[in-house]
Amino acid sequence: MSTRPRLARSIPFWGLLVVSLGTAAAGAFLLTSKVESLTAVLTDNSATAVDVYVGQVVAITAAILLAAGIVGILLTLTVAALATLRPVPAVEVVEPIDWKAEADEVAAEPVVDAEPVVAAEPVVEAEPVVAAEPVVEKDSEATATR
Repeated sequence: MSTRPRLARSIPFWGLLVVSLGTAAAGAFLLTSKVESLTAVLTDNSATAVDVYVGQVVAITAAILLAAGIVGILLTLTVAALATLRPVPAVEVVEPIDWKAEADEVAAEPVVDAEPVVAAEPVVEAEPVVAAEPVVEKDSEATATR
């Protein structure tokens, strides 16, 4: 019997899904914002070389992030589809439980009255024990030399 966890409780599966969604969302946001800013500066003829050349590189990097997120999502869906193809072991029923037969056996047993356990001697209340005061020896020579 396999001890592998089900896919719904698999931390790597959910981690792949969350990271893929985050990467795709970040790439899409970065790509749309950069393309919009490039379009705005190019249409009003105020674009600088930094806007044009660096903006293109940022847009390409954002597109790569978006593509990596989409590939991760597709990989997650593939893993989920493949997990459904794994065979599930059938549950074995050894024998059905006959509750009525067990109830008859319990009822058929004789009930034995047990006698209560009693101490041989009754407990006598004793007087509380009082601790004696400690005896302290005084060393007259040791105190005299200090």
